[in-house]
Amino acid sequence: MAQPKKKALSPAQQYLAEVLRLLRTARGLSQTELGSLMNYTGAAVSAVETCAKPATDEFLESAEGALEAGGVIAAAAKYLRLERYPAYFRGFVQLEQAALSVSTYCTQLIYGLLQTEEYTRALLGCGFPPWDEEEIEKLTMARMERKALLDRKPVCCINVIHEEAALRRRIGGLDVMRRQYAYLVECAQRPNVVLQVMPMSRGEHAGLLGPMTVIETPEDTPLVYMEGNGESTLVSKPDDVGVLTRRYAMIRSQALRPDESVKLIEQLRDEL
Repeated sequence: MAQPKKKALSPAQQYLAEVLRLLRTARGLSQTELGSLMNYTGAAVSAVETCAKPATDEFLESAEGALEAGGVIAAAAKYLRLERYPAYFRGFVQLEQAALSVSTYCTQLIYGLLQTEEYTRALLGCGFPPWDEEEIEKLTMARMERKALLDRKPVCCINVIHEEAALRRRIGGLDVMRRQYAYLVECAQRPNVVLQVMPMSRGEHAGLLGPMTVIETPEDTPLVYMEGNGESTLVSKPDDVGVLTRRYAMIRSQALRPDESVKLIEQLRDEL
């Protein structure tokens, strides 16, 4: 019987494996000796160096300290984490994590930064083509890591407008949604988070052309990100960005006030 093909690691993972081997040999250490310093086996070190297995965050942190790598391995880890996201999304993650502010309008689902882990896992589990459990876990953990932006210093201002329909979609079942609603209410209490809802009673409004995310970069250059069906667009032309940011402002003015939005979310939770 033919053996299943081993999944090839990415160029970044292969590069890290080579860097690890070079740093280890420069220190005159065997794989077993390095593993001992890291509280890993020599076989674990070998698996990473030969690309038989990707390195975990914990492994990289231990290797950085044991080899006194001067930040080389830690820097590589940052780029390896990006590979946990779909290719079309990686550029946005870098912009999002460095942004001064993120203003998003969500029409179908709850915004990724405000999702609970179980909501995310249930959502990814219903994708098509379907992902296997390993991929679902990887993508779930990647999304949870993005939440660091909520507590980042300097503070990032996060403005989120959800369509009421997105909130009513019962991803994962009643218990998952109860906890998701509670988490949204909790997030709305954060001083750097403004949460609004576009009610279904608002028939015509400026957001009917679709979702968008406006990013204020550290260079004070606004950009607009849009995605759908595994494709993404980053708008940077000033005239186009101007139109979209004004549209977002109109959507925001037509949505419920933050206090009204929280009351609606609490009402949805109590209805379950």
